[in-house]
Amino acid sequence: MVFSIAAVDYNNKISFPRKPISANASEYQTRPPSLSRALHFLFLSSPISSFLWRCRYLLVSTRTETEGEEMIAMESLSLRSSMGRSPLLESRRPARPDLRPRRVGLSVFSAAVVAVEGGAPEPDLRVRVNGLEMPNPFVIASGPPGTNYTVMKRAFEEGWGAVISKTVSLEADKVVNVTPRYARLRAGSNGSVKGPIIGWENIELISDRPLETMLNEFKQLKEEYPERILIASIMEEYNKAAWQELIERVEATGVDALEINFSCPHGMPERKMGAAVGQDCALLEEVCGWINEKATVPVWAKMTPNITDISQPARVALKSGCEGVSAINTIMSVMGIDLNTLHPEPCVEGYSTPGGYSAKAVHPIALAKVMQIAKMMKEEFNDKDYSLSGIGGVETGGDAAEFILLGANTVQVCTGVMMHGYGLVKKLCTDLKDFMRKHNFASIEDFRGFSLQYFTTHTDLVLRQQEAIRQRKAVKKGLQSDKDWTGDGFVKETESMVSN
Repeated sequence: MVFSIAAVDYNNKISFPRKPISANASEYQTRPPSLSRALHFLFLSSPISSFLWRCRYLLVSTRTETEGEEMIAMESLSLRSSMGRSPLLESRRPARPDLRPRRVGLSVFSAAVVAVEGGAPEPDLRVRVNGLEMPNPFVIASGPPGTNYTVMKRAFEEGWGAVISKTVSLEADKVVNVTPRYARLRAGSNGSVKGPIIGWENIELISDRPLETMLNEFKQLKEEYPERILIASIMEEYNKAAWQELIERVEATGVDALEINFSCPHGMPERKMGAAVGQDCALLEEVCGWINEKATVPVWAKMTPNITDISQPARVALKSGCEGVSAINTIMSVMGIDLNTLHPEPCVEGYSTPGGYSAKAVHPIALAKVMQIAKMMKEEFNDKDYSLSGIGGVETGGDAAEFILLGANTVQVCTGVMMHGYGLVKKLCTDLKDFMRKHNFASIEDFRGFSLQYFTTHTDLVLRQQEAIRQRKAVKKGLQSDKDWTGDGFVKETESMVSN
């Protein structure tokens, strides 16, 4: 077998190795040898390995002599080594039918090179979730960015994949908000006004606008943007008739799905609303039963992080008929105390109340909760039939990629929009495409849930490290026992055991 190889690098430039490459079929345990197996061998053992490491993907033609005849084949292979996949090379079907194997000369290979001179295919951000088609996975989360027709329309115009409204209920007159209702936490000392914002607390309630007004605006949005995905966030008291009336009236506007607010951490727990339901699995199961008995569109249950094991209510919601889970809502918090006035923040007439914490500081907590739910869904449900929407501290495409790597189908943003505006979606899309190009992912599904495989127990980590040490002949990295700590080198010893 003789190979003719051209490489497309990460700048979409085409280059060729300096010497022709050949291999004996007997080295590959297959007759005829496959390109993937042959190139995998070359990747590991041949002098051209340094050439291959620079490639994004390869365009390869082969000439194989079989019983006196020459057969020419062309194949495109994408490099997956950066993600640690096996095999290192993954075959990609040629995009043009005229590039299938045939008895022609090396002009087949030349045609293939011309076919990609315009650059590699653009990463595809489109997602299909519970039958809903979205242009990208970025969703406006329920809250101020989805509070009325004007702002939801702006979100569609800027290019968000979907919009979830601020939570509505039957009796908006029972909802009374206060001002100020937000407080920010900046990096730095207490009361700092210069550091970057890392935390955000709100004591805001659900929508205080009349339900009929919100319903009219839902209907108007669906008339003007029939192809865009509008999801209504709803919440009601512990009353089956009220829940089912709300669902019927909201669905009549043409919304595409419902997100059920089982997770608002503040306001009206005495009415068995929000987190009061999400923290009680028996209550949650009953209410989900009422909802799914009535709903005719997909239903997502929004989970509270203010619970010991978030996978338990997520499991109950899915078993009770919900098609998806959203996580997380905000974390119960006290933002801080003003050390000049000695009053808590946000301060309303000298007083405050615990509220919901969001922004960058909650991102690691949100990732952990999403990971727990995703592992449960993968083990106990067919995760292709259900959806998971990740929420918490998303301000960059990298933040979003982390949620998707942990199994999320979509990624919601609320506080990020409040700080950076609706145009943030453009940066999110650009960042995510850059990430996908870096790892040669063509679609969201190519990497969704990929990193779940790397989570295990601490006991297993100990066993893995012990085995690795044995394999490296006990070469140390960091301290192996508490007795090895010293006073003088404490900081450096700490740094030796940090992974990032």
